[in-house]
Amino acid sequence: MPFLKRPPTSPPLSTLLDIKSQKCGLRHTVFSASGNEYTGEWQNNKKHGKGHQVWKKSGAIYNGEWKFGKRDGYGTYSILLPESKKYVKKYCGEWTNGKKHGYGTYFYKNSSVYEGEWSEDQRSGWGKMYYANGDIYEGKWLKDKNHGEGIFIFSNGNRYEGSWREGKKDGCGKFYYCVKGQLYEGLWVDGVPKCGTLSDFGRDGAPMPAKYPIPKVHLIDTQLVLRDAESAYLGLF
Repeated sequence: MPFLKRPPTSPPLSTLLDIKSQKCGLRHTVFSASGNEYTGEWQNNKKHGKGHQVWKKSGAIYNGEWKFGKRDGYGTYSILLPESKKYVKKYCGEWTNGKKHGYGTYFYKNSSVYEGEWSEDQRSGWGKMYYANGDIYEGKWLKDKNHGEGIFIFSNGNRYEGSWREGKKDGCGKFYYCVKGQLYEGLWVDGVPKCGTLSDFGRDGAPMPAKYPIPKVHLIDTQLVLRDAESAYLGLF
């Protein structure tokens, strides 16, 4: 009668050691070959859950959520200033697949601050930008540029309300020259006013009003003249 060898009831030792070496669940600090260190949760040998990462070369720190080895969810990214050896916050908000995506706040080196929506590391959607010189923009963004409806308030009090395209005033908009007490309302193309009306607006309370008020222009149909001019610039004729 031939001898029949029973199949093993448990995996080979090499397989067991491999399974045991897989990082899963909560772990203490793990150092990579490059010197980076991570403390937090793992799943199937990848950072997954809440964790704290320190990059050795730059000294940057990320503290937040991870998904399959990438920053994903809510987290804060901070950098180390070489001169003072202090950490400053760079971004605080939502991440997807390792990139800024969703709602978050970014702190720029020159003290400017952006608060709003992101898409794949770029400002896209609604957002508010506080510039270092005191200017403020609030409105729509697309691929890091003002795009859509938005309001730009200049540090001197002037403001623009209207359409933007790729970072420039484009379309219908109003520019309030609050310093001079005047208002331009009309069509903009590639950041330049093309056709519209200029009138006095708040002239009495303006800090530096124009020397003379704008005279009234009497036309039978002002809107028709403006529509014809806009059509010419938009190539509708």
